[in-house]
Amino acid sequence: MSLIGLLADVSRDPALHSAIESARSGRDPHLDLVAPAALRPFMVGALAADAPLGAQRPVLAITATEREAADLTDALGSLLPDNSVALFPAWETLPHERLSPRSDTVGRRLAVLRRLAHPDPADPLTSPLRVVVAPVRSVLQPLVAGLGDLEPVRVRPGDEISLEEVVGALADTGYSRVDLVEKRGDMAVRGGILDVFPPTEEHPLRLEFWGDSVEDIRYFQVADQRSLTPGEGGGRDAASGLFAPPCRELLLTETVRGRARALAGEHPALAEILTKLADGVAVEGMEAFAPVLADRMEPFLSLLPEGAMVVGCDPERIRTRALELEATSAEFLDASWINAAAGGEAPIDLGASAYMSITDLRATASDLDMPWWGLTPFAADEQAGEEDDAVVVGAVPADSYRGDTERALADIKGWLHDNWSVVLVTQGQGPAERFVSMLRESGLGAHLVDDLAEPPRPAVATVTTGLVDHGFLLRSVHTVVLTETDLAGQRSSTRDMRRMPSRRRGTVDPLQLKPGDHVVHEQHGVGRYLEMVSRQVQGATREYLVIEYAPSKRGQPGDRLFVPTDQLGEVTRYVGGEAPTLSKMGGAEWSKAKSRARKVVREIAGDLIRLYSARQASPGHAFGPDTPWQRELEDAFPYAETPDQLAAIEEVKKDMAKPVPMDRLICGDVGYGKTEVAVRAAFKAVQDGKQVALLVPTTLLVQQHLSTFTERYASFPVTVKPMSRFQTDSEVEATREGLRTGEVDVVIGTHRLLSSETRFKDLGLVIIDEEQRFGVEHKEALKRLRTQVDVLAMSATPIPRTLEMGLTGIREMTTILTPPEERHPVLTFVGPYEDKQITAAIRRELMREGQVFFVHNRVASIDKAAAHIQRLVPEARVAYAHGQMNEQQLERVMVDFWEKNFDVLVSTTIVESGLDVPNANTLIIDRADTYGLSQLHQLRGRVGRGRERAYAYFLYPPERPLSETAYERLATVAQHTETGAGMYVAMKDLEIRGSGNILGSEQSGTIAGVGFDLYVRMVGEAVAELRGDQSAAEEVETKVELPINAHIPHDYVPGERLRLQAYKRIAGVTSEEDITAAYEELSDRYGTPPQPVDNLMAVARFRVLAKSAGLQDVVQQGTQIRFSPVELRESQELRLRRMYPKSLHKEATKTLLVPVPKAGGLGGKPLRDLDLLKWCTELVEAIFEPARRAARKEG
Repeated sequence: MSLIGLLADVSRDPALHSAIESARSGRDPHLDLVAPAALRPFMVGALAADAPLGAQRPVLAITATEREAADLTDALGSLLPDNSVALFPAWETLPHERLSPRSDTVGRRLAVLRRLAHPDPADPLTSPLRVVVAPVRSVLQPLVAGLGDLEPVRVRPGDEISLEEVVGALADTGYSRVDLVEKRGDMAVRGGILDVFPPTEEHPLRLEFWGDSVEDIRYFQVADQRSLTPGEGGGRDAASGLFAPPCRELLLTETVRGRARALAGEHPALAEILTKLADGVAVEGMEAFAPVLADRMEPFLSLLPEGAMVVGCDPERIRTRALELEATSAEFLDASWINAAAGGEAPIDLGASAYMSITDLRATASDLDMPWWGLTPFAADEQAGEEDDAVVVGAVPADSYRGDTERALADIKGWLHDNWSVVLVTQGQGPAERFVSMLRESGLGAHLVDDLAEPPRPAVATVTTGLVDHGFLLRSVHTVVLTETDLAGQRSSTRDMRRMPSRRRGTVDPLQLKPGDHVVHEQHGVGRYLEMVSRQVQGATREYLVIEYAPSKRGQPGDRLFVPTDQLGEVTRYVGGEAPTLSKMGGAEWSKAKSRARKVVREIAGDLIRLYSARQASPGHAFGPDTPWQRELEDAFPYAETPDQLAAIEEVKKDMAKPVPMDRLICGDVGYGKTEVAVRAAFKAVQDGKQVALLVPTTLLVQQHLSTFTERYASFPVTVKPMSRFQTDSEVEATREGLRTGEVDVVIGTHRLLSSETRFKDLGLVIIDEEQRFGVEHKEALKRLRTQVDVLAMSATPIPRTLEMGLTGIREMTTILTPPEERHPVLTFVGPYEDKQITAAIRRELMREGQVFFVHNRVASIDKAAAHIQRLVPEARVAYAHGQMNEQQLERVMVDFWEKNFDVLVSTTIVESGLDVPNANTLIIDRADTYGLSQLHQLRGRVGRGRERAYAYFLYPPERPLSETAYERLATVAQHTETGAGMYVAMKDLEIRGSGNILGSEQSGTIAGVGFDLYVRMVGEAVAELRGDQSAAEEVETKVELPINAHIPHDYVPGERLRLQAYKRIAGVTSEEDITAAYEELSDRYGTPPQPVDNLMAVARFRVLAKSAGLQDVVQQGTQIRFSPVELRESQELRLRRMYPKSLHKEATKTLLVPVPKAGGLGGKPLRDLDLLKWCTELVEAIFEPARRAARKEG
């Protein structure tokens, strides 16, 4: 994707050429280059490129915002040699906030500082830099001195270094030791394996040690903790080893800890936090103390190499931005916790870490004799007060054609006719190929090149790929550059999405059983999990889960059940009610609860089957194959599809091609790309001459979908019309007329679409968004539709995987699990309500032109709350909304907020359901102590949907003490900002809702009785039974208790959570493939399994065999082994007597007892471990003929 030839062409421009000469000689300390923004990457590239083409100077390019910096870095990557441009990102927190910057931001910053301080041409990861691109925010912030000298931890395969040394070095540079690596800055040690997630990497790395040498280094995936094959690991090959920059900019060295201890003595108000630092414990927001704990602070400019120059991109905006930053930073310092802790007066002056002013920054540059140039879109910058020289480059920005292909082709034809060079740049290969064929169809010469190494040829269009956003016309050299954005009017931001994880191969179950959690055992009911214990049974070690049940006699301690780890499949975590009552072991209540649930479940299954049969019996329309237009629409999608999305689109198209009506449900959180699936399905239907109705529950969703659909269909002859309260009666009438005559192809509307007055000429597809939010009568209407046309339903409430499996073939479902990876975890802050803090938080959001949700859950005082915020931040536009407003008012406010007419929306919890405002990235919740856990998670899910970093403030009244449970809840939410274990609770809560949506009315009572997971399993069984699927009879567990040393040693898999997970994985195997897969996973994650684990696998293999033979018990009793239940035919009896003459078959109790053979004949010891298992396997195969049983079953 190199565009070096284009850079050579552009730098022939006389004005630019003289500027390059001037930079090379260093005679102009101040120079303004006037040119459109599209030329910026080329001008910066020309200053940094090697002579004779460029000025060959190191450049610091400063932009006003982080986003511009990222775009400029990408564009420069196409113009300069590989790996010579780096982005120096800013903290996403302000210097005095109570939050630390994210470790991946810090890691990326320190990697750049390391390359500036110690460049090493021999090492690709620390090669010298030609250009550093930085948002002004990161340049204004002083740094702790000496950060570039911090050694990153560098390990290559084959290095001689001990595991302890590497772990020690990582701990010293701010990595935290955990049992499972889930986020950047984590490391985990298991035996000779070290997992570490450097902040600069896309995937974590796994290092395998053999003694004191590094045997292997490979990438692995966080989702399932499995190694990635080479080539899957994103950017580079893991063979270049581990490069782990520090994760914190203030490292707790001995000196720093000593200073913290001394300060703690002087300032009792700050003693708590300083003492922690003195003890080497990292604290959120500790970076604020850098000025008093570190040796000194230094400006970023002083770290640039010899001969460097500064280039400000759009000096006016940089100046404005710098002033805003200075003001907001001062506000935060004022509202800062250090002041708050000391009753308003800052006991220590921490001003040294505050942002510098732009004037000071320019002064620093001139002290360092560093030229400061500007790239500005306007001529003569009078406000600067100094007469800088200005050089005007005679370029104009390219026209925006907004999908008007004919006009674009006519212009290109004209330029080529005049012997100009025309270059078309796209970001992906697909659109590039499409451009070439489009130009050739119009009779124009075009050629496609991967890399543009030479200047483009005149009179022929050159099409290539590169990351340039906008094009320009440069008359002096007769060159024109056009990009996808210029031609299509929308930019394909593929690169935002380039970090797609591959399709998840089964995620790590966040089943983190803590002692005291409620669990459900299928046979015994709801109990409380106590602990995991190792027991010696018949001389063999096994591990058990201990579950406590209600006492069988009053006043007695509870009964305890020991569940062997190979029967973990019977145990699920209880989700359903707040505090369930414990069952009695062997009591009747549990079986009653189960049969009640079964009855309810059978009715639901019956309904589902009836609807399914009706659908199968009615004829539908079989849609044809994709048209060329369909492909064109799909290529123009501005993001890279996630693997799940592609699968969903594929499945929908397959369903549409079948002659029976489709009924598919797509689940996935807001922002996971369900809409695109709808866009493509609707387009396919329209291509077949059918009409499409998209049904949504709210007017706001009509507006949102309307804007998406019209934008995506802009370059095709498809008519899309809305139908909601926002249309006048005459408009609605016109749309209805269009639907009758067939003029309208796609209609997007609320339940008004379902009224009898709406008639379609030829309706082929109905898409329903958030069906659960429609009323009962509307749902009935939808049920009727399902048997006539293709129906695609979409829901943001997740559906549990188990339910999806249970309903296979009845209600087709697709789950989109992979989030677009650019989503950052939300920075969460929990603390007492304070006006200053709120003002600062709202101002910070306004500064980046974002919006704020303020949740206040009392309707009576909501207008007061809104007025109060208006007083705190007079410049903000504040609106409020609550559920008691009339619907029209409420929708008006919501749509206005979405259209950015307001900055702050004060609302009740109505925002928790499906409102998608990507521009709103700060959430403030008043009285957060009164909300439930899943509510807090869902509210927080409203922010952090865009590329910007999101903030959530959970506030409680400072004057009231928090109740224990409220404190716990807030603490949980604050810790789990990652979408992981903390989401588990909220996810389950949502899954219960999601199941309710599919299975009809809420069955929360039934679910609370048996627990959610078991309930879902019952649904699957009932459905299968009603369909006449024999194999769905209730699964029986097979118990194997033999003297075999089969367990997972603590030194092989440390940590109870990981061992539980490994046991669960092994307990769930049902075939030889499963066993192999489980063995591979263990070897990959923990190293070669020791003997007890091999034994465990062998037991699992035997259990699968015994189960297929219909056995439920294989247990050693004294000197015999009991097999049951056993029913033998005559031929089997004869074989048994011949082969095992001392065996005893009790027909009445269906048991078979066989004496254990002794090793080495008489007088030897009884067989045990693998020998015994081998003997048992032979017996089962010879007597019970599992292979014949299986064949009979299939036959």
